[in-house]
Amino acid sequence: MSRCLPLLLTAMMLLAPGATFAQDAGDPEVAALRASFEYGKYAEVMDRAASRIDRGGLDEDDLAELHKLAGLAAFNLGRTDDARRHLRALLRLDPDFSLDPFVVPPPAVAFFDTLKEDMDTELDFLRQERRLRQEREKAEAERRERERLEAEVQRRRAEELASQVTVRTVEKRNFLVNFVPFGAGQFQQGRTSLGIVFAATEGVLAVTSIISFFAYEGLFEERTIDLDNVLAPDGRASVTVRYIPTNRARQRDAWQLLKLSSAAGFYAVYAVGVVDALFHHEDQVVRSTVEPRAEQPAEPLPRSTSARATAPKTYTRVGIYPTSGGLGAGLTLSF
Repeated sequence: MSRCLPLLLTAMMLLAPGATFAQDAGDPEVAALRASFEYGKYAEVMDRAASRIDRGGLDEDDLAELHKLAGLAAFNLGRTDDARRHLRALLRLDPDFSLDPFVVPPPAVAFFDTLKEDMDTELDFLRQERRLRQEREKAEAERRERERLEAEVQRRRAEELASQVTVRTVEKRNFLVNFVPFGAGQFQQGRTSLGIVFAATEGVLAVTSIISFFAYEGLFEERTIDLDNVLAPDGRASVTVRYIPTNRARQRDAWQLLKLSSAAGFYAVYAVGVVDALFHHEDQVVRSTVEPRAEQPAEPLPRSTSARATAPKTYTRVGIYPTSGGLGAGLTLSF
C-alpha cells in the first residue's frame, strides 16, 4: 500500500492538469506549453514560460495562464522560490484566483493557499485597485456610449436640416389700417384675441348708441298749431311743432343719457385701439418657416430617334392682311 501511494499521487499530478487546462488560450504558444505540462515536461515548461513572459505582448489571461503553468511546474520540481515567484505574480494579476482542489494535488493547493494568506494585505489593496479600475472602465465605456449616441443624434439632425429649407415671408402692413375701428389694426398685426375684444366692445357700444338714437327720436310727437291775425291773405296760418310730451320726460332723459354715454364709450375705446395699434405698428414683418425640401423632378427620358421621326408635326400661322374695306386676319394650320 505504501508503494502504491506515491504512484497514485504522481498519476494525479500528471492527469489532473489535463482537466484543469483543457480550455485553450488565445496565444498558440500557451496551448503548446499546456500540452507539455500535461506530459510532465516541467523543466521545459518553466524555461519556455519564463522566456515567453519576458518577450511580452500577452493579454492578461494568457499572462496569468503562463504564471500558473510555471508556478505549478516549479512546485512539482521542488523549486519553491520559483514557484512562489510565479504564483505571487498570478495573484497580483487576479487577487481572487484559486486552484480547484478536485483537479490540483492537495500539496500544491495548500502551498497556494499559504501564499494567499501571506499576501492578504496586498491582495486586499489589489482587489480595491482592481474594483476602481473596473469602475473607471465602466464609466469610460458609458461616456463613449453617450458620445456615440450624441454623435448619432447630431448626424440625424444634420440630415433633417439638410432635407429642409427655410422660407422667409415678408409681410408689409398698411399704416392707415391702424385708424380703422373694430380692431382692424390689431387683426393686421396678428393679435387676434385683442382685436376680437376691441371689435366686440366697439360693436356693442355702436349698436347701443344707434338703438338709443332711434328710441330717443321715437319719443317726439308732431302737432299743428293754427295761428290767427298773421300777415296772410286770409289772416290765418298753421305751424307744425315737434316735441316730447311732458309725461315722457323720464324716458327722454334715460335714452339721451344712454345715447351720449354709449357714443362717448365707443370713441374712447376706438381711441385706445388706435393708440395701441400705432404703438405696435411695424411697416414690415419677416417670418421664417422650415419646410421639407421639394424633391427634384426626374428628368424626362429622351425620346428615341424613331419616335421623333414618326411624330406628327403641326405648324400654326396667324396673319393680318389688308382688304379693300379694311383689314383681315387669317389662321393657317399645317399637318
